[in-house]
Amino acid sequence: MADIVNLRTARKQKARAHKEATADANRAKHGISTKTRGQDAAKKARESHQLDGKKLVD
Repeated sequence: MADIVNLRTARKQKARAHKEATADANRAKHGISTKTRGQDAAKKARESHQLDGKKLVD
């Protein structure tokens, strides 16, 4: 037999989980300083450039 579920409580729990996921994404997005973000972007660009230089051309 199935368990009885309070739909109002389930809806609130779902909303809380969604808000927490959004908050985690915002923390990751805005929690990094501009300097660190710039360094990460430069590192990605440098790695991409190095990888492109190592590709074989037919």
